[in-house]
Amino acid sequence: MDKKPPTALIHHPYRPPEGFDAPQPGIFKASSVFFPNVAAMRSREWKDKTAYTYGLHGTPSSYTLEERLCTLEGGLQCVLAPSGLAALALVALALLRSGDEVLLPDNVYEPNKSLAEAELRNWGISHRFYDPMNLADLEAKLSEKTRLVWLEAAGSVTLEFPDLVGMVRLCKARGVWTALDNTWGAGIAFQAFDLLPGQPTPLGVDIATQALTKYPSGGGDVLMGSVTTRDPALHMRIKLTHMRLGLNVGANDVELVLRALPSIYLRYRAHDASTRALAVWCQSQREFAQVLHPALPGSPGHAYWRGLCTSDAAACLFSVVIDARFSQVQVDAFVDALRLFRLAYSWAGPISLVVPYDLARSRGRWPVQVAAGTVVRFAVGLEDPQDLRADIEQALAVLRA
Repeated sequence: MDKKPPTALIHHPYRPPEGFDAPQPGIFKASSVFFPNVAAMRSREWKDKTAYTYGLHGTPSSYTLEERLCTLEGGLQCVLAPSGLAALALVALALLRSGDEVLLPDNVYEPNKSLAEAELRNWGISHRFYDPMNLADLEAKLSEKTRLVWLEAAGSVTLEFPDLVGMVRLCKARGVWTALDNTWGAGIAFQAFDLLPGQPTPLGVDIATQALTKYPSGGGDVLMGSVTTRDPALHMRIKLTHMRLGLNVGANDVELVLRALPSIYLRYRAHDASTRALAVWCQSQREFAQVLHPALPGSPGHAYWRGLCTSDAAACLFSVVIDARFSQVQVDAFVDALRLFRLAYSWAGPISLVVPYDLARSRGRWPVQVAAGTVVRFAVGLEDPQDLRADIEQALAVLRA
């Protein structure tokens, strides 16, 4: 059938030859997905990734990223979300119902805390906070209503490393789901689904989430999250909620994460080496009452970090507690004086970042394991650590003045 030029341009017969292969996978963008016939339309199944039905439910690009993230995390199934926070919210919406309770560590990522205090509370889902460094406190707060316990290792801002094995074992015995925000560990520091490798009885979390915004992306230019599981029934529950909410990620962002993933181990260890060197040096500065970094002996939970993580895996974050004798105005002047450390949220990108925190406002009580003062969190990028040390030194001169 002869076609007019506008039609011929849209319904063009050319198809590129099969067999093209290259280092980076192809990127597919689609809302509509073509079916060869009605029978195929009625029989195709997207939930097990054997076929495609609509762009929202998966393309070759999103399936590829999900499978590679399963390899990174040690999981079997994965779904993608528009951000790390969206991944946390997806877990809550898939698993919790009115009358249920969720427990969160007192050092939880603050947007997850806000989600529980506002949205979940409005839907009749209660929450309580437990001391992440006190297993007995978690045990005492588990109740018949508790359905989900959030875990963080290391904790947000103050970087305490909890007894993850003990907490997961306790929740398993009570039949309570465990969800780990694994953004810090990234699937590299430890395997969340296999906390006791080599042991006859496996032990692991039920769910691992990540903000792919951080290490998997590595460029400070992508917002994305993931939810990874090993249990097929649990995965399907999350996947169906994911579908009903219409959650999706852009193919261009998928491309950026796929491009960055091959270098994640190199970047993670480069971040770790620089961070550790800076954290050790900061311990010698008299203005810092405490340096919080899991790999430092004396940092809260160091023994648990040492027992669970590989020796070269402590991520890019460390926090300092500036002595209480310095006012907030002085601390702010110190932060403003930094030149290479840029004032911004997030971490794991090429540029080093810094944020001062009002811990007294964000926590239910001041953590007993944290010294008195003002907490400032550093996220170390990929600059030369000697330049970063010099930057902190010159800012300390402003603090002393």
